[in-house]
Amino acid sequence: MRGLGLAKWPVWIAALLGAALVLSGCSIVDETPSYRYKLTVEVDTPDGIKSGFSVIEVDTHIASENAIPTPGLLSFKVRGEAAAVDLPNGQTVFALLRSESEIQWAAKIVPHVVLEVGGKGDERIKAQLKAIRSMKGARAIPRTWPKVAWIEERSGYPMLVTFGDLDDPTSVAEVDPDDLSSSFGEGYALKRITVQVTDEAVTTGIEKRLGWLRTAEGAISKIPMSERPPVGTPLPLHATLPETSFRIGTKR
Repeated sequence: MRGLGLAKWPVWIAALLGAALVLSGCSIVDETPSYRYKLTVEVDTPDGIKSGFSVIEVDTHIASENAIPTPGLLSFKVRGEAAAVDLPNGQTVFALLRSESEIQWAAKIVPHVVLEVGGKGDERIKAQLKAIRSMKGARAIPRTWPKVAWIEERSGYPMLVTFGDLDDPTSVAEVDPDDLSSSFGEGYALKRITVQVTDEAVTTGIEKRLGWLRTAEGAISKIPMSERPPVGTPLPLHATLPETSFRIGTKR
């Protein structure tokens, strides 16, 4: 930096250049290799097993020890869409990019599924990512994750939803993974949900199914303030479910 003679520049320009050099020269962010995985949902139906999949890409970033202000911060960048399974009764079930309790489910599910690896901190994360990239074959997602420390037992599955009318976001309804028959009728049951590392292209085009996604921002269907229910009354699902549950980074 001494050779640049920053002291001769106006104070505000010197500050900007100095900050840029710090950010570029100190490896503020350690970018680990990204990976793609195929999320596949299989459903038992009166006409046999029906399935659908989506290829999702995850790029994991670990802030270096010199990062300001959050050294070691783990963050994710996801690109992909919900998996859709077309059923013989004319309905469709969607496996979203989130679970009921985890907004970043799509970014975290594969690390949860791979075998535990040794190490601590950054080294453990890097070893885990290496293990992910060498995964072979499909692995079933556990129905629940056990209680760990202060975190209660929770669903390992993505949130499942369906629509009474695919053209009407307000018709969205949650589907119980343990009781598909209550949503679709007798003979319907979730068989399994799997993840598999792949080199296939990221899935796009969900807007062909759900046309309203082209313009949706935030909740998939907002409620005007004048029509909102009294304070304390739960909002309907369509008013709380963000469009990023259906697609991230694939908007055209």
